[in-house]
Amino acid sequence: MPFLRRQAVTAALVANAVRPVPGFRAGIPAFFAGWLVGELAPHVLAVTAADVAVHAARPSRLTPRDRTALGLAAGSAAGLAFLIEQSRRARGDLEDALVEGLGVDYVKQLDAAPTPAELATPWRALVNPFRQRTTGVRVARNVAYAPEHGKRGRLDVYFPDGPPVTGAPVLLQVHGGGWSIGEKEQQGLPLMRHLAAKGWVCVAINYRLSPRAAWPAHVVDVKRAIAWIRETIADYGGDPEYLAITGGSAGGHLAALAALTPNDPAFQPGFEDADTSIAVAAPHYGVYDMAGSTGLRSAELMRDRFLAPRVFQRRFADAPEVFEDASPILRITEDAPDFLLVHGSRDTLVGVDQARMFARELRRVSRRTVVYAELPGAQHAFDVFPSIRSAHVVRAIDRYLHWHWNGWRRARQESATG
Repeated sequence: MPFLRRQAVTAALVANAVRPVPGFRAGIPAFFAGWLVGELAPHVLAVTAADVAVHAARPSRLTPRDRTALGLAAGSAAGLAFLIEQSRRARGDLEDALVEGLGVDYVKQLDAAPTPAELATPWRALVNPFRQRTTGVRVARNVAYAPEHGKRGRLDVYFPDGPPVTGAPVLLQVHGGGWSIGEKEQQGLPLMRHLAAKGWVCVAINYRLSPRAAWPAHVVDVKRAIAWIRETIADYGGDPEYLAITGGSAGGHLAALAALTPNDPAFQPGFEDADTSIAVAAPHYGVYDMAGSTGLRSAELMRDRFLAPRVFQRRFADAPEVFEDASPILRITEDAPDFLLVHGSRDTLVGVDQARMFARELRRVSRRTVVYAELPGAQHAFDVFPSIRSAHVVRAIDRYLHWHWNGWRRARQESATG
């Protein structure tokens, strides 16, 4: 590909990452075009600089096309520098959200206040973001929690390496993928490996997917996994009484819905007596309105053009209550657990307005804490692999979950001795 064309393509990708093309139809291509560029901005900047250096080192004179290409490269470099700085500022955005939702003294409830080194951007670890290695973590793979569903009924357990642990807090990770694709090994790895190295037991699940399985099979499987955790996680050192849940996109929807519907018999066929309550939920860029109840045009289009034919396999007009029962924003009660919501302001797959409205409704109805962190410039799926932004997201979730775990343990001890 000629130098000018390479720089034109790069400039277009960077422009889309800075300001994605709007609209429902453009959402998917805008995401794929901007997601990797946004999260890998340092790498794209390095490649662009190397391309310019190699071309400029050639002995031939600069042509008008070369000057145009260099101008495009300069514009791309400026855009990429902006994206890098925006990602670095996620640390402050997340900390501000934690302080707003928990109070300025929340750090006092942590085991120790984070050091500057722990909060700094881990540049060395981001050199190869697709090579994820964490020492001190073991993984038990492909454990069956719903054997009748084959591969889709299996899970992985991440736990600390070394001497056996007991009574460790537990995190359940639910992968995304539009309720249609995705694997337990593909998402949530930075967070699970980080927490497992610090003493947590983390569980990543597969679940049945559409169109082969219709709603509510997906959430039934999540509930089934929760029941499995209650019965079995002590064998891996986890505390079956304390369960946090997280997930992104469709996984964020399922995590939020599971947290808001404890012990709902409609989602627990054949295991109605199992305890499926959740202590705390931390969904990312989730879908919170499956019925279009918010009046958002984007939610209505998703409902009618994707959810109805592929996931629910029925029209909204024929069974509106099914879509409504599946909508976390319509299932909020005063007994909802504590929530940490994280969403990107430039998300083209699930508009940020859904997260804003969900956070407002949680704060209006729930008696528990609600932390809402909106990340300026972030696209969908910003945490799938290590990046500047995802590193700060993982650490913020670490602080939030440890704040919650320590408070939960203290309340349990006070209850036992009181």
